[in-house]
Amino acid sequence: MLNDPLANALSKILNAERTGKSTCDIKPVSNMIKAMLKALNENGYVGSSEEIDDGRGKFIRLNLIGSINKCGAIKPRHAVKKDDFEKFEKRYLPAKGFGVIIISTIKGILSHEEAKKLEIGGRLLAYCY
Repeated sequence: MLNDPLANALSKILNAERTGKSTCDIKPVSNMIKAMLKALNENGYVGSSEEIDDGRGKFIRLNLIGSINKCGAIKPRHAVKKDDFEKFEKRYLPAKGFGVIIISTIKGILSHEEAKKLEIGGRLLAYCY
């Protein structure tokens, strides 16, 4: 039984990256996981993804490009204001301007750089570098 599908998906991605695989199958599928993968794709950490229905349920086949060093879910999902991103960048990312933090906002799931540009806060979901 899965307690956190987002953390499970990120650990599958990281394990597949570390073993050198070119694809990764993520199951179960949720809208949050789809949006998070889209944000990672836009920032250049993963390749394209497709949703496949095999008769037993849906899963996402994700193409990996080998650019992830570390990724993970952020627990607890801290609330962050538009001016407090720097504190969490120092905590979860290895250097300034290196990596991305995925945030759930009222405008959807965005990277922390996009949230800074839009000047909105939200809840921290995951980090990747």
